[in-house]
Amino acid sequence: MSFERDFTDMADGSVLVKFGRTHVLCTASVDDSVPRWMRDSGEGWVTAEYNMLPGSSPERIRRRTSGRDQEIQRLIGRSLRGVCDMGKLGEISITVDCDVLQADGGTRTASICGGYVALHDAITRALVAAGKDPSDHPLTVECAAISVGIIDGDHRLDLPYIEDANAEVDMNIVMNGAGELIEVQGTAEGKTFSRSDLDTLLDLGAHGVEQIVAAQRAVLSTPPADRPDRG
Repeated sequence: MSFERDFTDMADGSVLVKFGRTHVLCTASVDDSVPRWMRDSGEGWVTAEYNMLPGSSPERIRRRTSGRDQEIQRLIGRSLRGVCDMGKLGEISITVDCDVLQADGGTRTASICGGYVALHDAITRALVAAGKDPSDHPLTVECAAISVGIIDGDHRLDLPYIEDANAEVDMNIVMNGAGELIEVQGTAEGKTFSRSDLDTLLDLGAHGVEQIVAAQRAVLSTPPADRPDRG
């Protein structure tokens, strides 16, 4: 697991996140306006877009936004908004783009983890540019996600594709840095699972999220570097 900040120069926040063989480029772009329905509300907006790029999987991905892509980008947006104080953000919009460069399972959870770091850097830079105190940050707590599942009766964390494709139970868990749940997506694939299984998977996911949050905190312990002229 790694987070490489400022992987590109042009976006306000840019992070290459790697979870094993899953690599996602997350960029955050600031717009000095909000959707029409939010004008004069004093609050900002955070949204996300998600795509698997051609060459990210063994079979070429077509350049399109599928129903799966839309479902995932809504999940990413909901997750990031769940840790952002929109009043502190002010009337700006930030779009977090998550482009999967290489996929081996867990692309949505990796996107949330990297998207949070990119969003944090973008907001920090926007605050500094506006002459505001960066310590009064709209991101009140970290946001991270991880996959869990049951394979051959074993409870497992952070499933690669070969496990995900054969899982009896597949679940994605999104939590904040305080250990609170933001969203849980889970399903049984042909077999039911017990309440005890659910509790075990939630505990396993929370253990994984703790490690991710620790890595996010370490990466963000220093402020983002000054950007070169992007003109």
